[in-house]
Amino acid sequence: MSASTTRWTFFVTTLAAFMVSLDNLVVTTALPEIRTSLGAGISDLEWTVNAYTLTFGVLLLTGAALGERFGRRRILGIGIALFTVSSALAALAPNIETLITARAVQGVGGAMILPLTLTLLSNAVAPERRGAALGIWGAVSGLGVAFGPLIGGAVVDGWAWQWIFWINVPVGILLAPLALTRLSPERGKAQRLDLPGLGLVTAGLFGVVWGLVRGNTAGWGSLEVVGSLVAGAIVTTLFVVWEMRSEHPMLPLRLFRSRGFAASNVTAMLFSFGMFGSIFLLAQFLQTVQGSGPFEAGLKMLPWTAMPMIVAPLAGPLSDRIGGRPLLVVGLLLQAAGLAWLAGNMSADTPYSTQWPAFVISGIGMALFFVPIANVVLGSVPQSDTGVASGANNAIREIGGVFGVAVLAAVFSHTGSYASPQDYADGTSIATWVGAGVVLAGAIAALFVPGLKRQAADPAPAADPAQAADPSPAVAGAVPEPVPA
Repeated sequence: MSASTTRWTFFVTTLAAFMVSLDNLVVTTALPEIRTSLGAGISDLEWTVNAYTLTFGVLLLTGAALGERFGRRRILGIGIALFTVSSALAALAPNIETLITARAVQGVGGAMILPLTLTLLSNAVAPERRGAALGIWGAVSGLGVAFGPLIGGAVVDGWAWQWIFWINVPVGILLAPLALTRLSPERGKAQRLDLPGLGLVTAGLFGVVWGLVRGNTAGWGSLEVVGSLVAGAIVTTLFVVWEMRSEHPMLPLRLFRSRGFAASNVTAMLFSFGMFGSIFLLAQFLQTVQGSGPFEAGLKMLPWTAMPMIVAPLAGPLSDRIGGRPLLVVGLLLQAAGLAWLAGNMSADTPYSTQWPAFVISGIGMALFFVPIANVVLGSVPQSDTGVASGANNAIREIGGVFGVAVLAAVFSHTGSYASPQDYADGTSIATWVGAGVVLAGAIAALFVPGLKRQAADPAPAADPAQAADPSPAVAGAVPEPVPA
């Protein structure tokens, strides 16, 4: 591959990954403005966040498989174009329903972009430089998530909330043609698409989330809510049955025979549940109750979201020496302690001076979680399964965030409201206590992750013969853990 192609691949993939990662949290500091501008309620704001996260998480593995089957640069270019168009539609949204729909399409585009940026970059760089290139890719993706609230707040303060979506448009217009013309026209080993599995998991998760979001509005005993929750649970169960019997599953359930893989994914889901659900409410608390502007709110959250950029380089070598389990357990305990601190010191007149130490503690805990989780997951499966294992872990984390926002917002709606600062503080306090409890449960789950000696002694479960040890598809689904994603 020519040096020119390598340089173009590095530029396109890192900038595209930053754009997609940014939209994970960029909307959080704009939520109060969106609520006022479009007359949205708490359930509408939930869907503004979850519509993106749900489609992104569910389709991550499918986006990677599409690239292997139809060509990586082609699917990447299509994904960038889709993300760009949907960003423009979100910016032009005249009502909350249009915004939610555009966010869902954004998630589809993001799922086509992120895994393929990693695959294309990995194959474009010489083996001796691959580690450095992928490290930069991961750092850029992490910056997109870490600085999402700050960038979103600055944009909303300087212009209007619509501009958090408009900023994607010129970037997408630049990147889409470059992806289609400057990148190598490679494709990996063609993979069969598990369309029935995709349909079942999408319908099942949507049903459960819909019931959680609508519970306080329609009534938890209503036919709509009970029917949605029951139907979602049944369809999700059918997805599990289908994946157990499918010859080409999107999520090979045999991987969960590994204690390390199962425990680390349960841990990751519970972490994302508590973290994303709490950020959804706390970002609004800083504005709705404390009166901060969007940019100021983003600055105030920086000790939490940016702390991993400082701690991760120090914790990485420690993880190599003592293994991932101690860092996971301590990190989650710190995250739970930070959330409990916030929940216990929350009222209409709570000063920021009592909150920032909790943000720092939570940020350190988040860093200690993200440093080892990828290695723990990949170390628990055969080499030929590392791609699908990493992709599955990322999808499970995203889905954990979806349920976190849905459940904690439901708790907030039941105990608080936007009627007054104190009402909002009361609801957020109880919801954040729930978030802290869920993260604490994640720390308990992390105790079941094998230790360093056990991981070295226990061989990973054997791969199915049908899983060829082809390095290209193995990378396709892999998305190193951004900070946070």
